[in-house]
Amino acid sequence: MIDGKKISTSIQDSLRKDISELIIKYKKVPKLVVILIGKNPASISYVKAKERACKKVGIFCHVERLEENILESELINFINKINLDTETHGIIVQLPLPKSLNDEKIIQSISPSKDVDGLTNENLGLLASGNPRFVPATPLGIQILLHEINAKTEGSNIVIIGRSKLVGIPLALLLSSKSELGNATVTVCHSRSKNIRMHTIKADIVIVATGFPNTLTADMVKKGSIIIDVGVNRIEDKTKKNGYKLIGDIKFDELKDLAYKITPVPGGVGPMTISMILRNVTKAFTLKMKK
Repeated sequence: MIDGKKISTSIQDSLRKDISELIIKYKKVPKLVVILIGKNPASISYVKAKERACKKVGIFCHVERLEENILESELINFINKINLDTETHGIIVQLPLPKSLNDEKIIQSISPSKDVDGLTNENLGLLASGNPRFVPATPLGIQILLHEINAKTEGSNIVIIGRSKLVGIPLALLLSSKSELGNATVTVCHSRSKNIRMHTIKADIVIVATGFPNTLTADMVKKGSIIIDVGVNRIEDKTKKNGYKLIGDIKFDELKDLAYKITPVPGGVGPMTISMILRNVTKAFTLKMKK
């Protein structure tokens, strides 16, 4: 079992020391603004986790809670004001957004120098060119996770199921890049792929990021492979106090004894994502202070 929480804690402990030194050096505190729109329970939970992590490492996190019926133009104007705020070093718009808002338009309104989620076209372009500024947090977290468990990516066959801008595409760029933590042969499968099993059965590492439970089953992988589950799905469970349980995108019970290494949900990729956001905020702060 890959303990993402343990690895994440170690990263945050190191970051806390680095940030403490930066605060002493520059006499300023890194600041992250998180914009939360509406009252999506999952989003509220994720934002609280970001707040706790920021507090732990010494980053000031300010959460702007906006009404679900906010107009797109109002939200963009609001983001532009934060773009101009010299005391703010990172901006995150918590996804998903209400259906009345255009995700892409909103994300692209964030200043690339404060886009610590790494989702603006400029930052994705820099990643594709091999000169990344901010790498999207989940892909970066997965890359570091693989490194921490000594999974060799160079020369490995890696299959990613899912092609979102949030995970699949940037992750494929990272793992195939000419770098110490890259140099893999990467195949990206998606909803239009005709025979996903044909690819996954030969893979050394399978990474699943579709948002659908049971995407990967035992008959789709070879024994001894590494399986990374990015998905977080809420399933009704009346035995739980909150009425639901969290599961990933894979059939975990089938795969846990087949895999060499596997991530649980929760406690796998999720904590790494938050740590990488903290790392990106720290980088944004440092870049700003060096100007």
